[in-house]
Amino acid sequence: MINVLFSHIEEKVSLSNEDKVLIAGFFSPKKLRKRQYLLQEGEICKNLVFVAKGLLRTYNIDDKGSEHMSIFGWEGWWLSDFNSFLTGQPAVFNIDAIEDSELLTLSRNDYEALTLAVPIMDRYFRILYQNSLVTKERRLMSTITHNAEERYLQLLESSPQITERIPQNLIASYLGIAPETLSRIKKNLLSKNR
Repeated sequence: MINVLFSHIEEKVSLSNEDKVLIAGFFSPKKLRKRQYLLQEGEICKNLVFVAKGLLRTYNIDDKGSEHMSIFGWEGWWLSDFNSFLTGQPAVFNIDAIEDSELLTLSRNDYEALTLAVPIMDRYFRILYQNSLVTKERRLMSTITHNAEERYLQLLESSPQITERIPQNLIASYLGIAPETLSRIKKNLLSKNR
């Protein structure tokens, strides 16, 4: 599992063998079964989590019981209720496994110690946060300026594997539309491509 993490880190920054030995000591492995929770709303988020294998989702549930998908996290993704992780406030998100998953967890104390022990990791996390901010801004703008079909096509372009691994109802929730609407969009796209 740790080699998946190293590969991901080295896409952003260079690591020495000494760095790798130090980094490995800060992470703990964790396995989740399909549908098992990593975090539930109201708990304190104690870890940043790197997905080495599998697929998780981050979502919240409104007062009417409807789920609202925030993030899908597959191999190479980091997940957390970041506000809860940083502040110790109760989480507003649920995180659970869509597939059996293998994770690497990093506690708040270990996160701080890691960035001091291996300074290049501070740069790595800064790059991740910048990329995350850009992605969230683009998603917000897409929600404001594009219709449901355009958002679906953008999602397929950025994550072609999504329809193979994620149920349609969860994709619809992520897009902010009803599953029936997504079915109509898919049917319309199919007829356009004939």
